[in-house]
Amino acid sequence: QPPALPGGRSVGEMPVAIYFGRSSELAFVVEPSDDIAVQEQPLILYCQVEGIQPITITWRKNGVMIVDSENAFMLANGSLYVSRFQRVRGDGSSDEGEYDCMAQNHYGLVVSRKAKIQAATMSDFHIHPQNAVVEEGGVARFQCQIHGLPEPVILWHKNSMPVNTDNERYTLLPKGVLQITGLRAEDSGIFHCVATNIANVKFSREARLTVSGSHSTVYKDPMILVGPENLTLTVHQTAVLECIATGNPRPIVSWSRLDGRPIGVEGIQVLGTGNLMISDLTVQHSGIYVCAANKPGTRVRRTAQGSLVVQAPAEFVQHPQSISRPVGTTAIFTCVAQGEPPPQITWLRNGQILETSDHIKLKNNNSTLSIYGINQADEAIYQCLAENSAGSTQASARLTVLWADGLPSPPQAVRAETVSATTIQVSWEKPLQNTKEIIGYVLHIRKAADPVEMEYQEAVSKSTFQQLVTDLEPSTSYSFYIKAYTSRGASKASEVTVVSTLGEVPAMPSLFIKVINSTTVQAMWEPSIKLGQHEGFKLYYRKVHLSQYTGPVLLASNVTAYNITHLDASVVYEVKLLAYNQHGDGNSTVRFVSLRETVERTVLNPPCDCMKDEQNNKTSTTGIIIGIHIGVTCIIFCILFLMFGYRGRLLMCKNVQEQLSTPQIPRSQRSATGFVLNGATRRDRDDRDLNGKQLDMNELERLFPASPSQEQQEKGITVSPAGWEHTRLGELSLSLLGQTTQVNSEPTSTGMNVFWEAEIAASSFVFKQTSSVALGQYKHGPTSAVTLCTRHLGGFLVVVPM
Repeated sequence: QPPALPGGRSVGEMPVAIYFGRSSELAFVVEPSDDIAVQEQPLILYCQVEGIQPITITWRKNGVMIVDSENAFMLANGSLYVSRFQRVRGDGSSDEGEYDCMAQNHYGLVVSRKAKIQAATMSDFHIHPQNAVVEEGGVARFQCQIHGLPEPVILWHKNSMPVNTDNERYTLLPKGVLQITGLRAEDSGIFHCVATNIANVKFSREARLTVSGSHSTVYKDPMILVGPENLTLTVHQTAVLECIATGNPRPIVSWSRLDGRPIGVEGIQVLGTGNLMISDLTVQHSGIYVCAANKPGTRVRRTAQGSLVVQAPAEFVQHPQSISRPVGTTAIFTCVAQGEPPPQITWLRNGQILETSDHIKLKNNNSTLSIYGINQADEAIYQCLAENSAGSTQASARLTVLWADGLPSPPQAVRAETVSATTIQVSWEKPLQNTKEIIGYVLHIRKAADPVEMEYQEAVSKSTFQQLVTDLEPSTSYSFYIKAYTSRGASKASEVTVVSTLGEVPAMPSLFIKVINSTTVQAMWEPSIKLGQHEGFKLYYRKVHLSQYTGPVLLASNVTAYNITHLDASVVYEVKLLAYNQHGDGNSTVRFVSLRETVERTVLNPPCDCMKDEQNNKTSTTGIIIGIHIGVTCIIFCILFLMFGYRGRLLMCKNVQEQLSTPQIPRSQRSATGFVLNGATRRDRDDRDLNGKQLDMNELERLFPASPSQEQQEKGITVSPAGWEHTRLGELSLSLLGQTTQVNSEPTSTGMNVFWEAEIAASSFVFKQTSSVALGQYKHGPTSAVTLCTRHLGGFLVVVPM
């Protein structure tokens, strides 16, 4: 007959639990659980296993094997029986500790979860109730506190009699607090508390409550006497958050969460006048709770807050599953657990901590166990242990390695030869034994520095004994091995061979050229991973008509720009850039650049006086305001000018047309006033000529070809270069993009100077522009029409003689 346990339960009675994710060959049905033992009382730890017999069960305490003795021995059903539990024995040892049971058969070994066994205890009271004098209608609070295992139950006595808990004004909180609200004279008395658990019963000191005077009507601000404490509990327990407030009028107590989430109603109860009790805790109840005491009808309030942390023991979301795999393949076990705080996962192999290696890897925070290239030595029972501060759990699965007789032996004479920077050729010979059933080979490839899980494979037909492996990285070591496959499984792996790819020169860089000024250009390029491994850059440049380069200019690998100075503006340059490394120079990128256009732009558009402009731009606030007024006035003036000027232009166009239709008078009869442009004297014109922008002669020759146009020939217009020097054009009519413009010109020893004043219509106003151009070496002679292009007016000028 098994001995009885505390609480009337016999040794033969054990809790039954159904476990998922266990090996059918060997698994736990019941595991030991945490418990609190009573001094000098018997203790039983349950362990029940199912599987293929014979099964051997053993027990450990704190990792040390337990040998049967008079005090502790194993029962026939596998449970451990401790006859007289002692916290401290005569030899200094203790029955407290972490216990687990192990079960083993010829398939493997499994270990149960750890059960924490503690002795039931009770300390002395470290907080006793204190005497209190409170006026009638107020609030009284007594507290006593004591530690013990299990948590002691605290009851209150008044005048040596249990407090009447049916009285709504009396609130007993689990942590040893007594609250009395709306005090009356009959509440006066002597109070003490009684603490009880399976270890002992203890009484606190007594405290007297005196209720004095009558109910006061003096206003008092709300005040929180005691606010909520910080609590750390486990799921399914009960939390009590204390909040007791006083004031006149009596304040209203309310609760909220600091994060704004609703507290909810299920399992929520208010104890007394403001204490919050949450039953059957879940992880979602964790948070910071705020107690507020409000004066009725006002916004006057006082607050206090406390945090609640709810822990959850580890539990499995996904259990590992038993699998069977052929020799040489990969086995993967997955074990996903949750809990609060997040559990730590540990793997065991036949009850021993699993050590990782080249072919055994743990990933995803130990949730995934991968065994590469399995062999018969890997056949075992693998366990996943999930543990956190709230508890632990375990699950097991078995790996069966399939091995068929008559499989081929490993492939022979594996060789690897480097072909290029990205290609290696691997060759081998067929196995020595059992080759008839071979259906193909598999080549296993990985970087020598990578872990095994980065390996990849390429399948090869059974009649092929070499494979060209491409798309490899330059200057990198690779490992290779071969397996022969049949319909019944794979051979063992061949010997591993390691070889490196050749080095590679860098790729061509991207090169851009930017003209800085008439003697300087900037070479720029972009850093790119496509360049590969490079030590730096080499820059060359030369005049295109020369054969020898200037350079190389050696630049570091992090440099991306270089200025080439002291260049000749009259020639075209060739710039060449390449990247280099220890394997040599890469292909170069070539660009051509001319500084000629920069010089021409400088002549046509002389640089501004930046210092002068900068000083002019430094205006005061007053100047800005005056400028705004002037601007508005100008806009109004321009609108008026547009209205009246439009009419004037129509009249002028009519006069010009009449002039064009009038026969030309001989040049000898023309007055000298014909050289006056819109009333401007020769001196004025010369001044404008000096201030005008000179156009490059070569540019004009390129822009204006010397041969007459097809249109001129069809109209019978002749060109007489010999008579050009004696040609004097008078006032001309210029057609510019539909606008009428006055032009004046004069012959020179080398060509002719043409002056014009154009009215150009912009979006909402009209302005005049006066400029000139020298037609050097333009010896078309006296023509009825001359066509030229000017950058100033952006169109074509048709010069028609009057």
